[in-house]
Amino acid sequence: MIHFDTDYMEGAHPEVMRRLLETNLEQTPGYGSDVYTKAAKERIREACGCPEAGVFFLVGGTQTNATVIDGLLARHEGVLAAETAHINVHEAGAIEAGGHKVLTLPQHGGKLCAKEVAAYINDFYRDETYEHMVAPGMVYISHPTELGTLYSLSELEELSAVCRKAGIPLYMDGARLGYALASPDTDVTLKDIARLCDVFYIGGTKVGALFGEAVVAPQAQRLPHFFSLVKQHGALLAKGRLLGIQFETLFTEGLYERMGAHAVRLALKLKKAFADKGYRLYLDSPTNQQFVCLPNEVIDRLSQEATFELWGPRGETETVVRFVTSWATREEDVDRLIALL
Repeated sequence: MIHFDTDYMEGAHPEVMRRLLETNLEQTPGYGSDVYTKAAKERIREACGCPEAGVFFLVGGTQTNATVIDGLLARHEGVLAAETAHINVHEAGAIEAGGHKVLTLPQHGGKLCAKEVAAYINDFYRDETYEHMVAPGMVYISHPTELGTLYSLSELEELSAVCRKAGIPLYMDGARLGYALASPDTDVTLKDIARLCDVFYIGGTKVGALFGEAVVAPQAQRLPHFFSLVKQHGALLAKGRLLGIQFETLFTEGLYERMGAHAVRLALKLKKAFADKGYRLYLDSPTNQQFVCLPNEVIDRLSQEATFELWGPRGETETVVRFVTSWATREEDVDRLIALL
């Protein structure tokens, strides 16, 4: 079988594994106070162009979203997000379980519209009964989105301007950020994100690490007492150096960028093959997730030799299917899938 289910099916990039193995028997202090974690933070600050940024390492994406959102919101506030947002659909109510409501807005190719965000906030405070309602306390976006699409620089600037006018933070989920930054269609850099977002995270789990995400607050005071919150949410690793070593490796000699570019190149090769062979794309994704409308008989035939995900319920005659490439996808597997088509 060849596998295109998701981008975290393999363990970790061999260079990450090598560094973990060669440092395995070293004795270091815990909870991220080791030299490797300190070095990783400095590499990330340099890459973001934010020498004073707060950088925190957490164990996984859901824990990261729940902890950051809890840290940014007051108890009476909720988080604005697209109706297709990961926190709204695929995190089992983790945000609500932490005491905050996800306030959904229409999605446009998986993205939020800045004008609609501004209208929601304005309309909320025009309602004389707003004190009885959940206040919009922040905005959540992901880049790429849940549908593999990207925010343009102008869209990100517009959202940032809306949030800053309203005095609320803009938070970016970067679980697949490495694939967004590597897309040939993007005009957004890591430094742009650090300039326009109040908090964001750099995903490791889906981009070459065994596990782990790096939260970045360009202005560290945005996340006061965050270490304690991380612990409260069960997202703090006692052997913190395991995260530090991984991110130090990912941000050495452009490894993070190279892995992203590899996955995106193969995804776009697969996308072109689907189009050339007459299959209808569900949407135009320029990243490592590709969504295709396939006849059910084709799905059943491909399933004999390849794994992938149905994106929603199976339709009567055709179904939307997601194919995902990763830093570890082999070119020969993409060629084999194309041949099966």
